[in-house]
Amino acid sequence: MKKLSLPLRFGLVTSAVLIAYFLVLALVDKHTNPAFSFVNAIITGLGIYEAIRLSKLENLDDFSYAGGFKTGIITGFVATIIFTIFFLFYTTEINVEFLPDLLQTFKGSFNVDIGMVTFVVAVMGFATTVVASLTVMQLFKKTRNIPQNP
Repeated sequence: MKKLSLPLRFGLVTSAVLIAYFLVLALVDKHTNPAFSFVNAIITGLGIYEAIRLSKLENLDDFSYAGGFKTGIITGFVATIIFTIFFLFYTTEINVEFLPDLLQTFKGSFNVDIGMVTFVVAVMGFATTVVASLTVMQLFKKTRNIPQNP
């Protein structure tokens, strides 16, 4: 259980930051602009970075690539699941006009429902998690490079 507490804690914090960022965008009426969702990847990447960094500091001798990657995946998946649940609640209960406003920004006629949009939000979060975990682990993996003699 101790190995799961760190990624769960950072997943909760990361999801809270994602939700707060979304709500700040909603306050200034920019939450329907998909370009701002790029910051979600940065927030998720920073949460994964901190979780893996602390995991390595706690287990310096036993730290492995697989263990660090698992920490990043769990952190990102927890954050994605919580944010997706919030997104579904926001679009169905708080602001029911959000989805039509969001789809209007694409200037096309789309026949999608809230289920499809929620699925896309979840898949984007999971994909971001995998990419961020693989990227961050390049910084923290143990190197096996052989030093060259001059």
